Amino acid sequence: MKKRLIAMTLAAVMALSLAACGSGGGDSAGSEAAQTGTETSGTETSGTETSGTETEPAGTDMNIAMITDSGDITDQSFNQTTYESCKKWAEENGAQFTYYKPDSDSDEARNASVDQAVAGGANVIVMPGYMFAAAIVAQSDMYPDVKFVALDVGEGDLCEKGVGEGYDYNPANWDVTEYYNTDNVYCCTYQEEISGYMAGYAAVKLGYKHLGFLGGMSVPAVTRFGYGYVQGIDAAAKELGIEGDVQVEYVCGGQFYGDADITAAMDTWYGTKGVEVVFACGGGIFTSAAEAAVKTGGKVIGVDSDQAPVIDQYAEGLTVTSAMKGLAATVNTVLTDIKDGKWSEYTGKIDNLGLVSDNPEENFVQLPIANTQWGDGFTEDDYRALVKAIHSGEVTISNDITAMPATSVTVTDYGSVK
Repeated sequence: MKKRLIAMTLAAVMALSLAACGSGGGDSAGSEAAQTGTETSGTETSGTETSGTETEPAGTDMNIAMITDSGDITDQSFNQTTYESCKKWAEENGAQFTYYKPDSDSDEARNASVDQAVAGGANVIVMPGYMFAAAIVAQSDMYPDVKFVALDVGEGDLCEKGVGEGYDYNPANWDVTEYYNTDNVYCCTYQEEISGYMAGYAAVKLGYKHLGFLGGMSVPAVTRFGYGYVQGIDAAAKELGIEGDVQVEYVCGGQFYGDADITAAMDTWYGTKGVEVVFACGGGIFTSAAEAAVKTGGKVIGVDSDQAPVIDQYAEGLTVTSAMKGLAATVNTVLTDIKDGKWSEYTGKIDNLGLVSDNPEENFVQLPIANTQWGDGFTEDDYRALVKAIHSGEVTISNDITAMPATSVTVTDYGSVK
């Protein structure tokens, strides 16, 4: 509550500041924190300022802004999927849409982009990724008329930024509502352990016996993906009776992008250890796995979105599958309900989205049907049967990330490359 009162006291000051900043038509010249694209009714204006010739969109008064986290809208992952979904929805519904890229990977820069979006007239701001917890804590009270949609932001993320020093990393011990404005914020997380499980299960059923997991940073979402992957591998190995023949190498890169050091580690996995497929789980870190895989004929599993189009640029057929989150489904559902006057059904909620149907395409976690390399060991029908079994509760998957899951297969955890 103390943080809430401080934020409300600052609101008037910030409003005056934003009015001054906004009077010049947008962003200061040359600023990297400026919007990198503005779209109105499907028309994009490049540069840091919107032109004076925009037409007022018809159909809704929603002015949507999307802010990238530490990446950009070409990352073939979280940012790009969210951007493309917001853009498409805005074009189809006559809404104004602008995206902003912060000038650095910092809470301060992301907060500045929120300020810019509000100054630019945004009344709905979509934020993809846990890094936006700080912005929710710092600014949701300052802008009570703005609707904040925070994808992949959970209680733990909000408590970490809200409590600060002294936080024990157990959100159950804290009242998360004390640290942000529940009246204008919707947060959701995803059950990554489910799509991770499905990817690992599919890989073993397709005949892979030496598997790897390359995470980005060991944040909860990445860990849930990884531990679900390990559980799926173990379950498939048990069904096939080959537990003693299956092994898993497990590591995090310590960052969400590939580089020479991480590629070298992957070279060792594919080239020396004989790893056949690596689940590259962490934004652009797939580049290191892909670069190493093509040297030995190895394979890669993508994450968050269907990454086959970008991973397969390294070599045709490189991607086995992708463990996806339903970002597009979330964006479409929430924006449509905002337009239809149902925002009150979302405010104050922190949903954990997973399976809602036996039909894989309707779920918030899934594998891509079009770009999974189905085979005799695991067909599309087998996948649909697996989804049905998980949805019904016949197959259970733990979301506990306090320790590596107990398995019958051999798992070697190397910690972090950096």
